Amino acid sequence: MDATSKIRSGIGAGWDWFTAPELWSRRRTAGEAVLAVVMALLAAGMEEVLGGEGWRLAAVALSAAVLSLLRRRLPGTVLVVTGGLAPLLPGFLVLLIVVGWSSGRYIAGAGRALIAYTVAYVLNISASLVDVWDLHRTLTVVFMATLYYLATTLAPGLANRYWTQRRTLLHTLQEHNAQLLRERAMVVGQARLMERQRIAQDMHDSLGHQLALMAVHTGALEVDRELTDRQREAVGVLRNASVTAMHELREVVGILRDGVGAPSGTAAVPAQAGDASGRAARGTAGIQGLVEASRAAGNQVGLRRRGDHRALPPAADHAAYRIVQEALTNAYKHAPGALIDVELRYEPDSLVVEIVNEAPAKSPEGVVSGGQGLTGLHERARLVGGIVHTGPMDDGGFRVAGVLPYGVVEAAPLVDAADDFRQQSPKPRSGHRGRVPVGQADWTFTERELAMAMRGGRRSTGGGIALGCGIAFAALVLLLVAGGFGVYFLVGSMEKGMIDPGEYDVIKVGAAEQDVRDRLPSGDSIATTGLHGKGPAKPEGSECLVLMSSEVGEDIEREPVFRFCFKDGKLIEKKSYEVTR
Repeated sequence: MDATSKIRSGIGAGWDWFTAPELWSRRRTAGEAVLAVVMALLAAGMEEVLGGEGWRLAAVALSAAVLSLLRRRLPGTVLVVTGGLAPLLPGFLVLLIVVGWSSGRYIAGAGRALIAYTVAYVLNISASLVDVWDLHRTLTVVFMATLYYLATTLAPGLANRYWTQRRTLLHTLQEHNAQLLRERAMVVGQARLMERQRIAQDMHDSLGHQLALMAVHTGALEVDRELTDRQREAVGVLRNASVTAMHELREVVGILRDGVGAPSGTAAVPAQAGDASGRAARGTAGIQGLVEASRAAGNQVGLRRRGDHRALPPAADHAAYRIVQEALTNAYKHAPGALIDVELRYEPDSLVVEIVNEAPAKSPEGVVSGGQGLTGLHERARLVGGIVHTGPMDDGGFRVAGVLPYGVVEAAPLVDAADDFRQQSPKPRSGHRGRVPVGQADWTFTERELAMAMRGGRRSTGGGIALGCGIAFAALVLLLVAGGFGVYFLVGSMEKGMIDPGEYDVIKVGAAEQDVRDRLPSGDSIATTGLHGKGPAKPEGSECLVLMSSEVGEDIEREPVFRFCFKDGKLIEKKSYEVTR
């Protein structure tokens, strides 16, 4: 292996590690790149606003971009690092929000997530204390840092973790539902196959025996020398009918036993009207044979064909044959001797089969009908995407008409196996070579779910909307309460860190320390953060109290400050000066 191959292999392995455990689509890659650039610009911008410059800006921007890209692969590590550096590097404050949200989903296990968020919190508080260390303001700094961490890091992480677990649960229920549907289909298929085999055996044992006897007896009668030519012709028709019925019975029994019909996707080949064995053709080519057999039996049957002949799928072709056969049988029984007209019309999109018989001269007597023939025609046409109409005509006749499409129409499933309880969330890809629908080949599970949530429509459920609104409302109330409490605490804290200039003038040097401290606020406030260590040098061995002025100075960048220094229980110095924040 040469150096180039090693480099390519290393790059490929590094990319697989970087994108694991989730395959990045082109959309995801572009989105992550844009987000990294945005984080870098925001980090550099905040650093520049707060006084950073030069290499510090470049280092902060580059670090923010790298941490943004690594937050999915190393969520716990990135959370801890960002949480510890955010108080020291203001440019990481926005990045901390993004990392907190992402870590809620990608940290595996509740225990690991708890440890990661706890360590990040401890480092965040420690860094905040180091940055603005002042013994008098420790509790204030801890409280404000905790409030900020809860609002910007922990709350988004918990929300994202809840949403991820909910989505995982729905996806698991979807797979379980699909498995149940597959198992049910298998059980139903086995039961259907057993019942078909039972019916086939009964038909073979009963009808097969009777039809065989009919064929034998009619064959013997046909060669009887005492019969006239007319009688011998009629007996021949009966023998051919019995032989044809036996062939049809064998076909039906075979279909019932095997559970399959004509192979789908095969071209419809026009068959002959019959063969030497007496086996009748099936499909539209066999309709001619049906008509000729009816004429030989003494019925008046006309046949017309209109339009250019077109081949039908095997199932539709067979359905046309059965429609004509059942309609002729129905006309024999209910209108004996009436004129029957059969018409085949090849329309541009479908074949129309129409059978009309005139009103009978007199009502037939002793007609036996099971009432299932016409019902079966409706079902047979529906299965191939067509329709059948049956009913009496105004002149007393009867009409059967079927419309059968040239194309194959697949029946829609009664139950959608991929329905994850009205959510319809697509399954994520299992690997690099997983197949997904066309147009979504570069979509990840999250992107498709977001697209469906934005698309909405009839698949959206009121329960999901209500649940989402409830969670959003609860989060809003929590943030409002925390914000109100923070504002109240901040106002109270400000009062502990400032005095009026008049109060400063009243206090005299040499007064007792305790009296002065009782008169002044404690100074334990976030308002005095950054004021210590600035201004004139304090007297040696003294302890000083630094307070803000309640009045705003002329220069917005400079802050008026009052300092009181104590030693040996007395006020030894007071000074008024301005500092730059």
